[in-house]
Amino acid sequence: MSDKFPFLSDEWISGVESIVGEYANEVASAAHGNVAVNLIVTETPFGGDRQFHMGSVDGKAVMGGGHLDPADLVLTTDYVTAKDVFIAGNPQAGMQAFMSGKIKVQGDMAKLMMQQASGGGPSPEMQAAIQAITE
Repeated sequence: MSDKFPFLSDEWISGVESIVGEYANEVASAAHGNVAVNLIVTETPFGGDRQFHMGSVDGKAVMGGGHLDPADLVLTTDYVTAKDVFIAGNPQAGMQAFMSGKIKVQGDMAKLMMQQASGGGPSPEMQAAIQAITE
């Protein structure tokens, strides 16, 4: 894809879902376990909150619009923080946002921490593809 779309726009979500379909099998592994995370992103430029999900389920990466049921965690944060953490892939920004209360967590925090410690998350190729379609 050569087009760029605003983060969390409908077009962006469709693009991410296509990318995940291409890369899903190389992202999640048994070492990363299963973790389903629902996100609520506030203060968006789209006139309301946006719902999004990510993680790994049954050994495959998942990421896209809407929420998964069931989910291990629900993260709530503002648009700017979400873009910085999830698109830039900046773990330090994520930790700072969490410590300052910009990211609120409901659910199994231990599961999220285990996944992060095991190196869970998108492969570098998948992260680059998502960044390439993001304005």
